[in-house]
Amino acid sequence: MSDTAPDMAPDFTLPGTSGDVTLSDLRGQKTVLFFYPRDDTSGCTKENEAFSALQGEFEAAGTKLFGISKDSIASHEKFMAKKNLTVPLLSDEAGDVCERYGVWVEKKMYGKTFMGIERATFLIDGDGAIAQSWRKVKVPGHAEAVLEAARAL
Repeated sequence: MSDTAPDMAPDFTLPGTSGDVTLSDLRGQKTVLFFYPRDDTSGCTKENEAFSALQGEFEAAGTKLFGISKDSIASHEKFMAKKNLTVPLLSDEAGDVCERYGVWVEKKMYGKTFMGIERATFLIDGDGAIAQSWRKVKVPGHAEAVLEAARAL
């Protein structure tokens, strides 16, 4: 990031559980994109539940919320129904958007190295610039911290 101006959020169009979403169509309002590794896993469920619980407060702060993973729309719909989630989920099956946001990274677990999505969140202002980003997110308290930043923006 430069010292003079924030980086612009890479534009995209992805299929979502509430229809296709094009980031540039959301200009004029704040947007939160939270990238998570996989539907229906423990940490990802907790994160999606936390954002769903605060969705009304994000809307009151003029902020749209979207979760993004490489899972299919069918997987997202099943996940949302099973866990009563309300935040629209976007499907980046090809991984292009994950690459452009720098969240497709090398990870290590149980001594194995593999590529996967780093849990990360981006708060985008009404002009389409990244106002704040969180990398290597720890779930507890994260949705609340993002809401606080959205309110302050």
